[in-house]
Amino acid sequence: MELYFLGTNAGVPTLQRNVTSVALRLLEERRSFWMFDCGEATQHQILRSPLRLGKLEKLFVTHLHGDHLFGLPGLLSSRGYQGGIAPLTVYGPPGLKDYLDISLSVSQSRIPYKLEIVEHTGGLVFEDDSFKVEAGLLEHRIDSYGYRITEKDSPGSLNTELLQSYGLKPGPLYGKLKKGENVTTDEGIIIYAADVVSEPKRGRIVTILGDTRPCKGTLPLSINADLIVHEATFAHDLVDMAYQYHHSTARQAAELAKEAGAHQLLLTHFSSRYSNPEALIPLLEEAQIIFPETLLAEEFCAFPVYRRVLRN
Repeated sequence: MELYFLGTNAGVPTLQRNVTSVALRLLEERRSFWMFDCGEATQHQILRSPLRLGKLEKLFVTHLHGDHLFGLPGLLSSRGYQGGIAPLTVYGPPGLKDYLDISLSVSQSRIPYKLEIVEHTGGLVFEDDSFKVEAGLLEHRIDSYGYRITEKDSPGSLNTELLQSYGLKPGPLYGKLKKGENVTTDEGIIIYAADVVSEPKRGRIVTILGDTRPCKGTLPLSINADLIVHEATFAHDLVDMAYQYHHSTARQAAELAKEAGAHQLLLTHFSSRYSNPEALIPLLEEAQIIFPETLLAEEFCAFPVYRRVLRN
């Protein structure tokens, strides 16, 4: 599991950075990827990346501002031309369906795959056997949502050497043990699952927040996250401007990560006033003073989501 950034700039694209989009690559888990936001020209960014639109399974929109949305109709259309035939679900705030229906209808775009548009106002927006995704309202000029992606715990590993010493060969009984069921061999030996299966593997938690001021809605989404993606539109010397425009500073993002007990923080959504990598260094430094495990998001870079080892 890793995050791959396609755009990290706020508001408008620049020569150095595109507007917001990030992919969550589920390489081993689902052999697909999910996308969060789709600013203008995101499909151009994908052409320069290892991503393939046919592998896009779900797309989550944080809010309906153009720098998070204007690339979506073109991307949906191009997905069909590039061989994407698997179903795709797009999630986002009310108004998203009208926007896409009108854009695709007026342009007479042909979508040769099943496209489902799910509007929500927060809460549980998706769940299956492996993941659940929850959304929470943030504080921005329009309704903006953050997403908490929780990977469900997976069963522990079997001690195959020990099982073979009991004379038990791979087969249906292995599956029962992995489910926590005790089994009996042909010789009448009872094998207890607790003796041959390791502790369950803890699922990872990724929090991706839309544009927001510091607000009470960010903490429940971020508690104990393995990785938080948070906007850092301004450095803290412009905290008043950040508040006026309903955005956050790098320091405020770090304060949330510390309060939430997160493992790592990635800063993104940088103002165009920080036009080059050197100009972003003060944002990184002010965040690391408070939360040392902070990095700057970089376009066309992958950031692994590490599973923490929790200690009592």
